[in-house]
Amino acid sequence: MRDGNGLADHIRGQIESGELAPGDQLPSTVQLKAQHGISTTVVRQAILVLQTQGWVQGVHGLGVFVAER
Repeated sequence: MRDGNGLADHIRGQIESGELAPGDQLPSTVQLKAQHGISTTVVRQAILVLQTQGWVQGVHGLGVFVAER
């Protein structure tokens, strides 16, 4: 997983399969970096893609959560 699109696809797959449900919090940037061996920039890019597509929403100071669809 070298880019944000790959991580976004992975997280989107977890949401579609029900592994991540609406309201669930995504792992932190640090956790995602460690799990996937990627940079902070790549994690942020993936989250931005998912936010733009309506899959997740960020709550300032709390984290990123799976959006209601």
